[in-house]
Amino acid sequence: MPQNIVFTPLADELAAKAREIADKLVRPLAAKYDKAQEYNWEAAKAVAKAGLFRTFVPKEYGGHGAGVLALARVTEELAKADSGFGVAFAVNALGSFPILVGGTEAQKKKWLPSIAAGEKFVAFCLSEKFAGSDAGGLSVTAVEDGDDYVICGEKKWTTNGGVADIYSVFCVTDPTSKSRRISAIVVEKGTPGFTVKKVEDKMGIRCVPVVETHFDHVRVPKSNLIGERPGMGFKHAMMTLDLARPGVAAQAVGAAQGALDLANVYAQRRQQFGVPISNHQMVQQMLADMAMKTEAARWLVYAAAAAADSQAANVGQRAAMAKCFATDVAMDVATDAVQIFGGYGYMEDYPIAKFFRDAKILQIYEGTNQIQRIVIARSLIRDANDLGHLDEYIPRETQKTYQEDGAVKQA
Repeated sequence: MPQNIVFTPLADELAAKAREIADKLVRPLAAKYDKAQEYNWEAAKAVAKAGLFRTFVPKEYGGHGAGVLALARVTEELAKADSGFGVAFAVNALGSFPILVGGTEAQKKKWLPSIAAGEKFVAFCLSEKFAGSDAGGLSVTAVEDGDDYVICGEKKWTTNGGVADIYSVFCVTDPTSKSRRISAIVVEKGTPGFTVKKVEDKMGIRCVPVVETHFDHVRVPKSNLIGERPGMGFKHAMMTLDLARPGVAAQAVGAAQGALDLANVYAQRRQQFGVPISNHQMVQQMLADMAMKTEAARWLVYAAAAAADSQAANVGQRAAMAKCFATDVAMDVATDAVQIFGGYGYMEDYPIAKFFRDAKILQIYEGTNQIQRIVIARSLIRDANDLGHLDEYIPRETQKTYQEDGAVKQA
């Protein structure tokens, strides 16, 4: 069923604040921090002062309790100015969601207020060198030792690493179990044995650090285990991604809109054959397609975010659809924007090249778009079992095969 999308006055206010910060401190500084591969602290401090980190944190822990839809709108505004900074903002929600969905009351009271205030930043440590999309294949271990866990191993592609103060780390706590193998544990910056090693030299989103995080017998108290008992990490990771993927999709919508806006203005200014290139039908068709795709992606994202807020059925499917479609759109629109800019679009002198570089990662992180399509397809196949009333419209000679083929029916 279509999801009701309701924009609260608070969500409107937060989006307006994000737009103001984006115009003053994000877009003008985007090239500087992209080239230097440095974090935009000016904008981050302004975001904290404006209370935007409070968006996704419940009121009882110092937040606004505005929900995933408001988070998507804030992220979109920031990403429209600089995709990299959109990531830098939204990744704090990603790192916080394991605590929100699985943490104890004491853990939420301990960590969430400082996150909401923008006093502490967060990172999400799931991926490893040999376990990217295969979240069940982790090798970082956490072994019980008295009242502590001792964590060993390394994580790859930790976004916000080095900047973050709090890390949600997914570890193997029971290697003998299939369903309860993984747990999430909070590791704080400065804990002995916890270090940031390689800082990746990235193609895009260069203003937010992506690093290797290393754990050399890192000792943390058992009270840092997210939740009441070990073995819930995989569940917490999947719940987190269902909430976070609309945020990635919102980054993509912002990136697409930012690229489209630049291409539109350029097309009005650039003249060829004695007229602006926007007068040429081929360019008009490109702009029209870019606009349609961006608008379609936007409302799919809003619907997925609203579904997450209302805890509707099939949130995972909707989040996967929004993430997959919107990020593909961002790549398509950025590519066409470069084409409209022509030779200028290929030069790093202008921000359109950066939009192109930034867009690619959106199709990869927080679950590749190939994985999203598997999630969507499996959900559709499950839904087919509820569509028995359509059997009379299916050729009879095929129905026996369908019913007997357990692999098809249970896929």
